Amino acid sequence: MSAQVVVLDYGFGNVRSAVRALERVGAQVELTADVDAAVAADGLVVPGVGAFAACMAGLRAVRGDMVVDRRLAGGQPVLGICVGMQVMFARGVEHGVDAEGLGEWAGVVERLDAPVVPHMGWSTVDAPADTRLFAGVEDQRFYFVHSYAAQTFTQGHDDAASPFFTPPLVTWAHHGTPEHGARFVAAVEDGPLSATQFHPEKSGDAGATLLENWLKTL
Repeated sequence: MSAQVVVLDYGFGNVRSAVRALERVGAQVELTADVDAAVAADGLVVPGVGAFAACMAGLRAVRGDMVVDRRLAGGQPVLGICVGMQVMFARGVEHGVDAEGLGEWAGVVERLDAPVVPHMGWSTVDAPADTRLFAGVEDQRFYFVHSYAAQTFTQGHDDAASPFFTPPLVTWAHHGTPEHGARFVAAVEDGPLSATQFHPEKSGDAGATLLENWLKTL
C-alpha cells in the first residue's frame, strides 16, 4: 500500500507542484489544512514560499505549529520545503522583522551574505556520508530560489550529551564565488524531521529520487 501523505495547505507554498511530484513517485497525496488528517497521515509535507513571518502566521492560523509539534513528539515524519524548512528554526529576520519560528532547531534564518541575492538556480550540495535523503543523488544539482537561509547550525538539543542522542545530519550548499559567498544549510535530517532549502518538486529526476528516499522512511 502506498504511503498516505498530506501536503499542508496553509496559503503559502508551491502546493500543486509538491502534490504532483509526490504522486509521481507513488504517494497517495491529500492537500488539506485539516488537523486530524495532517496528524494521522504517514507523512506530512510543510511547503513554504514568501516571508518567514507571514508563513508563520499562516501556519498558526491553521494550527500547523501544533500539528508539527504533535507529529514530531510521536516520531511521525515531517518534511519541510524552502520556507517550510526555515520556519523549523528558532527565528527568522527579514526586512527588519524578527519573527519567532517553530524552534525545532536553534539558529536564525537571515539574508544570505553573498554579492548577488536571491540565489536562484541549480546548485550542488555537500551531503554527509551517511545521508538517507540524498542516497544516489549526492552529486546532483537541486533547484534553489531564496534570499534567506540558516548560515550556521548548532545542535540546540537539551539531550545532546546523552549517549542515546543521534545528532542531525546537515547538508550544506554555497552561493557566490569561493572568495565572496555564503555557506548555508541546504537540508537537515533529524529523526522524523527532514527539510530542504531547495525545491525537490522542481529539481527534476534528482528531486524525484530525494522524495522517493523520504517516502521510504515513512
